[in-house]
Amino acid sequence: MNVVVTGAGGFIGHHLVNRLKAEGHHVRGVDLKRPEFAPSAADEFQIADLRHFESCLRATEGMDDVYQLAADMGGIGYISANHAFLTRNNTLINSHMLEAARLSRVRRYLYTSSACVYPSFLQNGADVTPLRETEAVPADPEKGYGWEKLFAEQLTGYYHEECGLDVRIVRFHNIYGPLGAYDGGREKAPAAICRKVALAPDGGCIEVWGDGLQTRSFCYIEDCIEGIRRIMESGYARPINLGRDELVTVNQLVDAACAAAGKELTRRHDLTRPQGVRGRNSDNSVLADLLGWQPETALCEGIQPTYDWIAAELVSASP
Repeated sequence: MNVVVTGAGGFIGHHLVNRLKAEGHHVRGVDLKRPEFAPSAADEFQIADLRHFESCLRATEGMDDVYQLAADMGGIGYISANHAFLTRNNTLINSHMLEAARLSRVRRYLYTSSACVYPSFLQNGADVTPLRETEAVPADPEKGYGWEKLFAEQLTGYYHEECGLDVRIVRFHNIYGPLGAYDGGREKAPAAICRKVALAPDGGCIEVWGDGLQTRSFCYIEDCIEGIRRIMESGYARPINLGRDELVTVNQLVDAACAAAGKELTRRHDLTRPQGVRGRNSDNSVLADLLGWQPETALCEGIQPTYDWIAAELVSASP
């Protein structure tokens, strides 16, 4: 098939292009930039700003399937400081991409949402109940990024109901792995912690945002890509979680990175830094029932190749 991956210059998009090419599809990659850490395997790559409708039309022209991963996003520090422009950018991208897909008569459309859509009042404690897909409404998502993701989910659903667009809506829960941003402000927690651990001497100290007792679940990139492909083939048009249901504290994430590095480090907790919600975990009941599958890679397994890659990148970048 002819497939377009928007956001193909980013972390998940780059891995998805590789998977689709390995399956034998003709892949068009679209992004503001090409992948930073490895060449794209896409058959064609459009450098385009998807905030402009004409770029979205060019991206979807002649395509069977659309994987809409393009987004202005980053770690908690970035999304906490850029509510206005991030919300505007992503709203433009998502509304234009849906209309372009309709006009281009694409066969299927997959939108990648986020666990940030879930209400904050369900995530006030570290020992949380896993979040079920039906709990996104009544709404109280994270400011900015969470609101625009929830709005885009609703809009995607309207295109399905009123225009007949065959859609998938996937809610990511903290995806990590090699070839992702690890510095500069847009990196997620696993990459940031791995970078800090790699740069610290054995016996040294690293800064950790918050008290370290906040909880999350983390999904390894290979499981994420497998889940995306299975969900696309499932025929399921409602929002669905894609994440690992292994709840860990940020301190346990630090422990895993230290174990991967073979280092013993102390921590300096900075309570003034953004921390996000207190606790978040994925309920995988729908995913498991629908697919007979769910992400399998434990954090201790996925953090090793992630750490190794980031450590090697830091060595190669050093003068």
